[in-house]
Amino acid sequence: MANLFFLVSGEFESLSFSELKAILAAEGFTYAVTEFLDQTVRLQADAQSVREVLRRSGYTRVCAQELFVCEANDEAIVKAASGADFEAVLCDGETFEVRIRRIKEYATKEATMKYERLLGKLILQNAPKAKVDLKKPQKTFFGVLTNGKLLFGVKMGEVVPKPFVERRARKKPFFHPSAMNAKLARCMVNLAHAQSGSYVLDPFSGTGSTLIEASLIGCKAVGIDVQRHMAKGTLKNIRHFGLEPEGVIAADSRKLPLSRVDCVVTDPPYGRSSTTMKSSTKAIVEGIFSSVYPFLGRGQRICIASPKTLNVKRIGEQYGYRHLESHFAYVHRSLTREVAVFEKV
Repeated sequence: MANLFFLVSGEFESLSFSELKAILAAEGFTYAVTEFLDQTVRLQADAQSVREVLRRSGYTRVCAQELFVCEANDEAIVKAASGADFEAVLCDGETFEVRIRRIKEYATKEATMKYERLLGKLILQNAPKAKVDLKKPQKTFFGVLTNGKLLFGVKMGEVVPKPFVERRARKKPFFHPSAMNAKLARCMVNLAHAQSGSYVLDPFSGTGSTLIEASLIGCKAVGIDVQRHMAKGTLKNIRHFGLEPEGVIAADSRKLPLSRVDCVVTDPPYGRSSTTMKSSTKAIVEGIFSSVYPFLGRGQRICIASPKTLNVKRIGEQYGYRHLESHFAYVHRSLTREVAVFEKV
């Protein structure tokens, strides 16, 4: 077990932490959380788990192997760094750089730069054969200033946000204003504990955001939409990214033409820009819980987005599911989205 820390997005912090834990659980990694801090979580896990987090996550930003944690002041940093074996990390005099991120108002920009210089100097003292290279370093030492502490370690990887930006709604050939953004769709797939090769169903596939994100992590994506033009748009968007779904079907989600489902991830229609086909949002959500129940096995999950005012927890429990968690994301004055996770019992 390695001591790791993860810097996550500040957009939806509770979602970010839950997504990280869901990825580790879905991939079968045992882990133990050491500490939650603002936008950062420390935990013990197999170092190999980092690869899966980087491959799957929407809201994780940087992963690092922890070298030390100390109070964010000069004296504590010098003491902690003096006890670290940087020479063992920098094999054969490798080149390195030091990068530190400050979270919120826990540190100033000037303090961040000062600590980068201080730690660079201390590393060179400990590993005299090493050299600083700010352009193409062989190793990056990474730190986070948060909650009055400095977490410092060796950077293991970073999730590049650009691909998610390239998959935003207006970049897709088929557009609808109600489309969910790629990062949130990916997060919901992860919260459902989807695994590579598993069947992920979205009974309201819309523009295909969920199916695209599920496909990109190796799932078999199945989409259903009652409107034929939406089903065609879904397929067009998926193929735009060089992907091929397991199936996209124009059908009523209350009468699923399926024989197998491993998990369900969906953002059913609601709000100003969505069409509910003359059905209430409550009736639509009830239909989802009812129709997918026979296809799910015990412990398999549904991750569903809905308006906070709907009280989706109560609805899910009425249909025989266990509510595991909910997260709330403000959209605009009249809509706060609830992302809820349930399992079949």
